[in-house]
Amino acid sequence: MTAGIERAACIGGGVIGGGWAARFALNGIDVAIYDPDPDAERKAGGMLDNAERAFARLFGDDRPAPGALRFAGSVAEAVDGAGFVQESVPERLDLKREVLAEIDAAAPAGILVASSTSGLLPSDMQRDLNRSGRLLVGHPFNPVYLLPLVELVAGRDTLPASVERAAEIYASLGMKPVVVRKEIDAFIGDRLQEALWREALWLVRDGVATVEEIDDVIRYSFGLRWAQMGVFQTYRLAGGEAGMRHFLEQFGPCLAWPWSKLTDVPELDDGLIDTIASQSDAQAAGRSIRELERLRDDNLIAIMEALERSGAAGWGAGAALKDARQRLRKRRG
Repeated sequence: MTAGIERAACIGGGVIGGGWAARFALNGIDVAIYDPDPDAERKAGGMLDNAERAFARLFGDDRPAPGALRFAGSVAEAVDGAGFVQESVPERLDLKREVLAEIDAAAPAGILVASSTSGLLPSDMQRDLNRSGRLLVGHPFNPVYLLPLVELVAGRDTLPASVERAAEIYASLGMKPVVVRKEIDAFIGDRLQEALWREALWLVRDGVATVEEIDDVIRYSFGLRWAQMGVFQTYRLAGGEAGMRHFLEQFGPCLAWPWSKLTDVPELDDGLIDTIASQSDAQAAGRSIRELERLRDDNLIAIMEALERSGAAGWGAGAALKDARQRLRKRRG
């Protein structure tokens, strides 16, 4: 049992919902999944296999006995008896409202409901709920069972106690909750990712680079810096001994230069889609999605473990990993 939760419900069992189910189950929590996709159980099974493999590498003998995982036949059946509900259905506001209203009607009062939405406003999703004060956004990053960040976003009606309780629950799962101070579309992480994504699309569209070359530029340079220091601290170091102020004075004028097309977006026509898809296929070099997921997981584990060894308390995601290991050892001992 984690943070007083014995059972969780995951509504939606795709890439994100299945990742949530794996994180809950591998932390010893029983999970009920509801997903109308007839292939959902097979897809979630493959993700759980990868998650178990990664979790074993990270925590070894400190792992708790996994929780039971089952598929429910309805939303009401899934949330029955649950101590926490994580909604992860497709990103359509009308669908979110419909499913969340169904959850709200079935889940007992006092049970938190978190949406995995990557950009919709929680205030918009609260519209048709009778118990809107318990709904908030708990936005994770893929793979959910490995990456520790979860963005918490309150809506107009969300009670402060709901945010506090959600932060406790997510932290007990080895995650790093970050409360977004203002309710904005796409929150923090996706806004930053979207900026880079738009530039990358233009570079492919204009024939400047292939998808593999762009990924190489990221993963062999600033991606490594971002993994452990983010943007602002990286640029602080770029200012030398004078720090951030010197960096801003030296490179601030660059903001006026035509380096970016952030105010413009390339049209994703058939030609650009075909180019990106074919280059991505070549980049995969015949590896299946499951093979690429395992490779990704191995790389993430290696980076997080290296960061865990940096400094007495770890560094960046390594600090979250160190805390998660200590929590599991305490529970086991």
